[in-house]
Amino acid sequence: MKFLKIFSLLLVIILLSGCAGKKNKTAKISIIPEPVKMTRGEGYFQLQKGTKIWIQNANKEEYKLTAYFNRLIKPATGFKLSVRSYDNGNLPSEGIVLDLMHIRDFGDEAYRLEVRPKRILITAKTSRGLFYGIQTLRQMLPVEIENEKIQRKVNWQVPVSDITDYPRFSWRGMHLDVSRHFFDKQFIKEYIDLIAFHKMNVFHWHLVDDQGWRIEIKKYPKLTEIGAWRVDREDQPWDQRAPQKPGEKATYGGFYTQDDIKEIVAYAAERNVTIIPEIEMPAHVSSAIAAYPEFSCTGKKITVPPGGLWPITDIYCAGNDKTFNFLEDVLTEVMELFPGEYIHIGGDEADKTEWKKCPKCQARIRKERLKDENELQSYFIRRIEKFLNSHNRKLVGWDEILEGGLAPEATVMSWRGMAGGIDAAEMDHDVVMTPGSHCYFDHYQADPATEPKAWGGFTTLKKVYSFHPVPSKLDTAKAKHILGAQGNVWTEFMKTPEKVEYMILPRMTALSEVLWSTPESRDWEDFSDRMESMYKRFKQMGVNYSEGSFQVSMRARFDPDTKKVVLELSSEQVNPVIYFTMDGNDPDENSMVYKEPVPVTETSTIKAAIIKNGKITGNIITQKVWIHTATGKNVSYQTKFSEKYTGGGDYALVDGIKGSKNSGSGYWQGFNGDDLDIIIDLGKTEDISKVSVSFLQDIHSWIFLPEWVEIFASEEGSKFVSMGKVENNISPKEGGAIIKDFTLLFDQTKAKMIRVHAKNMGICPPWHSGKGGKAWIFTDEVVVE
Repeated sequence: MKFLKIFSLLLVIILLSGCAGKKNKTAKISIIPEPVKMTRGEGYFQLQKGTKIWIQNANKEEYKLTAYFNRLIKPATGFKLSVRSYDNGNLPSEGIVLDLMHIRDFGDEAYRLEVRPKRILITAKTSRGLFYGIQTLRQMLPVEIENEKIQRKVNWQVPVSDITDYPRFSWRGMHLDVSRHFFDKQFIKEYIDLIAFHKMNVFHWHLVDDQGWRIEIKKYPKLTEIGAWRVDREDQPWDQRAPQKPGEKATYGGFYTQDDIKEIVAYAAERNVTIIPEIEMPAHVSSAIAAYPEFSCTGKKITVPPGGLWPITDIYCAGNDKTFNFLEDVLTEVMELFPGEYIHIGGDEADKTEWKKCPKCQARIRKERLKDENELQSYFIRRIEKFLNSHNRKLVGWDEILEGGLAPEATVMSWRGMAGGIDAAEMDHDVVMTPGSHCYFDHYQADPATEPKAWGGFTTLKKVYSFHPVPSKLDTAKAKHILGAQGNVWTEFMKTPEKVEYMILPRMTALSEVLWSTPESRDWEDFSDRMESMYKRFKQMGVNYSEGSFQVSMRARFDPDTKKVVLELSSEQVNPVIYFTMDGNDPDENSMVYKEPVPVTETSTIKAAIIKNGKITGNIITQKVWIHTATGKNVSYQTKFSEKYTGGGDYALVDGIKGSKNSGSGYWQGFNGDDLDIIIDLGKTEDISKVSVSFLQDIHSWIFLPEWVEIFASEEGSKFVSMGKVENNISPKEGGAIIKDFTLLFDQTKAKMIRVHAKNMGICPPWHSGKGGKAWIFTDEVVVE
């Protein structure tokens, strides 16, 4: 009997051990970007203090990689692995083995990773491939490997597996603007580390713009003595900063010495990151002209702008040969610092007002038999390209360089959508896709009401992940000109490294998979699952990442059939558990769990959030629903809203729902160049004394507040009487997103019909970037009480 009990106990232990082994065998390996091919085996490789790293015959490139790997793992593990050499063809049977060998049909960045209980073998054609194999190995280790402090209770195991991997695109980049705000050398290195961690390989360094010149040029010292500094107006809104006054000292800024840049370039090269410097021309150069006004059309002395500048009329004089001598001198020093084949020259947003007035520029147009100022810009870019080509370098520019004719060998960076990239590829030019719709990481990534200040736009993690860099319009031959894509980070509203981190993470993670992995492997649900591990890694790294993807999207819609407002909650997360309240209190685990659309029968403040493991993930989202006299009533439009911005259709202005500061939220109804003029039929005569209409201003999107709003009432529906007019008291130059309620209070009156007329300014004013174009007005709700 005792024997049977012991036997039974042993059997249970064996069965449980077998189950545990099975669980380990099928455990998820979370790697981003997703490898091309991966199979999971049984068991683990144990990383320990005595593990050795093997390289071929003391290969220098491999030795650098071992030093890099040791620097990665030592803080968290305390290990410094010893390095040993082996003869070609005689692979060691234990430890971590780096193997450089020719593999047929393998690209320079491809690798194979074989993990066995006794050995990890990384094989590649080049050291770049080995480097990416190491990045994958890094993600296969426990997330604590990213911690800068020693982690004593972690089992440093790597799951047995076989991986074959290589990138889809050759250009996998991230951009950083250091002109609007200067970031020190240490953060630039940290930024490069994040690029390398994501298996990206290009750092587009935006070194020059109106608000600061950031690179030392020895032949022209005033570029950094003057151009790198501006007066400190950081306590004021970006677009409302007064220029530097006489006697004021410029103290805000900074620059990189040439020694700094050499150090950073070498640091990037060790991580297989190529730095593409951007030296803006012919516009976005106020900082240069502040230092050397003789290279402008006017010669007028200016100061470095402390904030937003529009229109950008400061421009290099294209008719002055000394301008080109200056730029060639600058580029010569730049090329000596940056060994990569590409030099970015900007070329965007060049206002040609000064060229039109400049005698030298007009003389150049006549001499070169150019058609107009657009062709003069093309001449300018072509001349710079010829100089770069003579030094075996390639020119890259924003898609405006297409205007007036594209330089012969230029590579186009398509940011104003995909059209510029398509046009360039059709002309057999190489293209880097970086459309604002998917690749501008200065845009909001969640509801602006809960997010730190951003430039505008709305680019969520899921939207980035949905990006397809190769337009279907291109045939196979032309599609080969799409080199890849990059994320752009314009820093007007990013003063600190922490803010930059928040804006790029995890969106650059999504972009990295778009650019590395095959399109067939793209799966949002699987990516979201793997992101759980990545969020833990970010936390261990100590970086400031965003949880915006966990935010609840709250959509309230009016159901014309039931005449009720219905609340719908969702998230781009997969199968989220959403808790909500309707009394204005913050949700917790005792709140209602959302399962189906909820009817709203009275004015309510709804709050919702995703709760995981007892904690709110992301931000609490708040939406107020107004139930008022005009809710659900019929609306007739005397002027029709734009089909681009319907706000939900004919009931949008009486559905009880107001929009946020995000113009693309779907709640705003837009009128392009036209007034808002509507009549609301209340269905019966009501006593009313207040009408309030909400409008949005976001001048970067050409959206302005109306000049005035007038309210009319009619008791029988034929004769309307004005109840009054509300004038706008906010300047059309006021930057950022602004919501204003135009509220009119009047003596109680009986009305069956309400007419609302809001005056659109019609066209964008002369000082605006869209001057002469149609102005928008955006409205979201007419509240009648």
